[in-house]
Amino acid sequence: MSPLQKRMLEELQLRNLSKATISTYLRAVWRFAKHFRKSPEELGPEHVRQYLLHLLQDKHDVWSTIQVNRGALKFLYVRVLKQRWFDEEIAAPKKRPRLPTVLSPDEVTRMLDHTANLRYWTILATLYATGLRSQELRLLKVGDIDGQRMVIHVREGKGGIPRDIGLSPVLLERLRIYWRWRKPKDWLFPNTRRPELPMEQKAVWRVCLHAGRRAGLTKRVTPHVLRHSFATSLLETGADLRTIQVLLGHADIRTTAGYLRVSTQRIHATPSPLDALTLQPIFQSSDNGRQR
Repeated sequence: MSPLQKRMLEELQLRNLSKATISTYLRAVWRFAKHFRKSPEELGPEHVRQYLLHLLQDKHDVWSTIQVNRGALKFLYVRVLKQRWFDEEIAAPKKRPRLPTVLSPDEVTRMLDHTANLRYWTILATLYATGLRSQELRLLKVGDIDGQRMVIHVREGKGGIPRDIGLSPVLLERLRIYWRWRKPKDWLFPNTRRPELPMEQKAVWRVCLHAGRRAGLTKRVTPHVLRHSFATSLLETGADLRTIQVLLGHADIRTTAGYLRVSTQRIHATPSPLDALTLQPIFQSSDNGRQR
């Protein structure tokens, strides 16, 4: 580890950032330096600008990825190298909200019914029943399943913030079946090759992608799609936004409120103002179809 990497690591640790954030920021800066084959101390605003354009135009990264890289480089130059030019020279991309992909209950059922592997089935069911992020699922331990209190303890939430989630009786029954078959000792879903480690992030994604394809779904299924589906389903069955915010581990309720835009039941339940008008019946056009 270079002296600059060590300094950045220490600054990140002093701010008590999560291990995932620290790892992501360090990797982003390492890739930036590798791209130019120089130390970031020798690079400036024009290099940062060129690199972000490279991610956008050449690698076709999504805006969320570009934003993470910009955040990592801003931390490096502002907090570690004490430079003051960053915000003036490097434009912050405008965040454009998108409607999240959501699976209907029928689509989730089809996906589970087409999954014969018990480990994969349990992973999919746990994601849908809890709304966990893929990283949170990976880091679940056997002891985090509290059958007596009927909760799941999420000890490594985003930002290192722990939370408890209600444990579905149906999920608990399936988890017990899975445990009797697999008998995991520490991690609930251990790495298949190295059981002392949790399963890999990309393995969780593969489970979801392949399950969607087996079920013949046209939507691209990811762990986050199941998280979106969990939240939307709760909203449509009457859960309030504050409760959903706590279950999802959102820091800002405005993030949770985004699910209002994809709840079809809420949309259908909102009447149009046209419906309140008393209108004369129309049987045919009075102008013979001519436009005026």
